[in-house]
Amino acid sequence: MSQTLDAARPMPWGSIVLSAAAVAAVGMGIRQTMGLFLKPMTMELGIGREDFALAIAVANLVWGFAAPFTGAIADTYGAGRVVVFGAICTALGLVFMWVATDRAHLLFSGVFLGLGVAGAGVNALVGAVGRAAPPHKRTQAIAAIGMGSGLGILVALPYTHVLMDWVGWKTTLLVLAATCVLMLPLAIPVSGRPVVPASQEKPQSLMAALREASRHHSFWLLNAGFFVCGFHVVFFGIHLPAFVADKGLDPKVAVISLLLVGVGNLIGTYLAGQSSRYMEKRRALSLIYAIRAVIFLGFLFLPMTPLTIMGLSAALGLVWLSTIPLTSGLVATFYGPAWMTMLYGVVFLSHQIGSFLGVWLGGYVYDTTKSYDLMWWICVALGVVAALVHWPIEEKAVARVPMPAAAV
Repeated sequence: MSQTLDAARPMPWGSIVLSAAAVAAVGMGIRQTMGLFLKPMTMELGIGREDFALAIAVANLVWGFAAPFTGAIADTYGAGRVVVFGAICTALGLVFMWVATDRAHLLFSGVFLGLGVAGAGVNALVGAVGRAAPPHKRTQAIAAIGMGSGLGILVALPYTHVLMDWVGWKTTLLVLAATCVLMLPLAIPVSGRPVVPASQEKPQSLMAALREASRHHSFWLLNAGFFVCGFHVVFFGIHLPAFVADKGLDPKVAVISLLLVGVGNLIGTYLAGQSSRYMEKRRALSLIYAIRAVIFLGFLFLPMTPLTIMGLSAALGLVWLSTIPLTSGLVATFYGPAWMTMLYGVVFLSHQIGSFLGVWLGGYVYDTTKSYDLMWWICVALGVVAALVHWPIEEKAVARVPMPAAAV
């Protein structure tokens, strides 16, 4: 077994990876179902799509701003308590959505949903997994969290869709809130205060780690690229069901398409985890964003039949969360694992600012133009930009000046 910074509670690193993947499956799976509620909620509450989209945008923004803090707590005290916090907040957010009667209530729900996924999402778990896994297995281990998230999508979407057919969207929200209880026992394997073995160098302070990252140009390029990732995935995940309905197609087309995203994500995330053995992470990220740009062009120029939408969705799934092991792996390459969760949380904040703009702008553009065409063009342009900004990243550890020995 590898040396691990989470030495206060030794556990086989494979168990930590499995537990983290299971938490991500529940937390991220529930998060991915929100698009199924867009049309029924807006119709019953008599509000516009922008109102619902704004609530989900707020959730993503809160998630982003909370991620560095939940990351710092996980790096200092262990990820277990952060997962428990996330499970409770997710359940509360779903309950508040259940009682919502207007836009203000939805925004309040969005705050709790954002806090929830900040504690029970992939970003809160990368440090625990990155520290536990052997260095040569780190990217693959982090990829397993993304694969767990993909499995969660595969289960959560049909689970939610069937519940909505049986008991309606309101009761479904309560069932999803109860489902959050599954995350509580899964917090145990990832708990335990991270400590540094005597054989290892004392890590930086939190502020020193932040100062170092803020002076590193590759860190800011990584932030810029991850902004685009957030814009893409949240716009697509939330607005696809409404886009399908606008085309006069069966709602099941959207559910199947999102399921195919989940299937593609399992394959793509696994391949991304393995790709670091053959290709630099920055090159792989450039390729992923270029492929996304081509896929989004398909939504503009191909006939929107069920087969076309499902095919494009499956292709997008291959490059869906495959950015996570590569992006977080670059953070570990730059700075090491000691403050990995917190620093990845800072990068993830950029992702969530993109998420906020993607989901909100999608609602605004549709309400203004009655079409998503402009959004597809924006997604294409951002994909090209992201492919370019990853290319000059320097994929190597930052040079550090050794600390002078303390005077005696």
